[in-house]
Amino acid sequence: MPLRFIYNFLVLLVGNILKVVALFKPKIKLFVSGRKNTFPELEAKLSPVKKNIWMHVASLGEFEQGLPILERLRKQFPDHRLILTFFSPSGYEVKKNTSAADVVVYLPMDTISNAKRFLNLVQPEFAVFVKYEIWPNYLKELKQRNIPTFLVSALFSKSQIYFKHYGGFMRRSLTTFSHFFVQDNSSKALLQSIGFENCTVSGDTRLDRVSEILKRDNQLNFMTEFKNNNPCLVAGSTWSEDEELLIPYINQSDSNFKFVIAPHEIKEAHISKILAALQKKTICYSEMDNKNMKDFDVLVVDTIGLLTKIYSYADIAYVGGGFATGLHNTMEPAVFGVPIIIGPKYLGFKEAVDLVANGGILSVSNQTEFYKVMDTFITDAQQREQVGAINANYIAANKGAADLITESISKYL
Repeated sequence: MPLRFIYNFLVLLVGNILKVVALFKPKIKLFVSGRKNTFPELEAKLSPVKKNIWMHVASLGEFEQGLPILERLRKQFPDHRLILTFFSPSGYEVKKNTSAADVVVYLPMDTISNAKRFLNLVQPEFAVFVKYEIWPNYLKELKQRNIPTFLVSALFSKSQIYFKHYGGFMRRSLTTFSHFFVQDNSSKALLQSIGFENCTVSGDTRLDRVSEILKRDNQLNFMTEFKNNNPCLVAGSTWSEDEELLIPYINQSDSNFKFVIAPHEIKEAHISKILAALQKKTICYSEMDNKNMKDFDVLVVDTIGLLTKIYSYADIAYVGGGFATGLHNTMEPAVFGVPIIIGPKYLGFKEAVDLVANGGILSVSNQTEFYKVMDTFITDAQQREQVGAINANYIAANKGAADLITESISKYL
């Protein structure tokens, strides 16, 4: 039985199963119900007057990688309409109102009929897929219509199906791409090993994204008052496992350091647990009104959307997730030239692997290691500056992927 037939059967089967699961799972309900609106929305918003450019991302992380390219495409093709599709609700629901694209919708399931209908409506002049997004029916239809298609910020590893003896079906899907823009030399070598030479090592477009943070106004009056010219540790996107390291250290600290904890989970029960464990004079962001911020030792950020700017006040950063669900964004503090501490689980995050090797990020596996690193940084300002400079220099040296990609794409048109 041909693998394409099996694939198409499984896509249809999964689609029907998800309709049942959606009755019980709110996130899956968004996944299913959101796709019902895709074709009506495209029919309402698209007209044959303008040419279209299509970018597809999986979720929020891939959107951040695609955004620098979208911004440059907007400038390079001002008369084109930008169509952005998401696979995941966690990306779409956050960014459905973004001004970076003209139309933002869910990508319908990868069936033959959906691919044909979608492309009949969108008729993109070219298509851009970000990182890992390989959908065989959409890609096959794009190739049959001779629409240039690009994979950007891609990462490949030996464990992926394309490089297995049984991966012929998915390898054939790769033949639909006009060009691959990969993050590293290892990915390029893997593609070459299976016969693909249409590949450029462009780096990670997220470095362009974080570089632009430096051009913004990152001032926060409450942080200026809270810090009060003292050095500061900012712990961002922390989980319980991270807080079990951080809070005992904060409680026993006799330095002039200020401490900020911005937990990933900001539900009331979790915030209450953090507050109960802290023995220093502590205030929550939500309770700052009419308070003299310089009188507090610890600030707990019980809101979202401020962490990037708060990192600009850090003298040391701790990035959470390395003991639990997966490491969070280390590039946001890195761009400010801050030394970074993380947990032991960082493999698969290229920038973290690079910066651990370079010495800008220090990985700790237990409380003893964390205390040792913290004591060094707290007592040695010169060491903090030297380590932080490694991170800032890494971002500066590796940005530019978005410009390279958009310039290269224009040559195909």
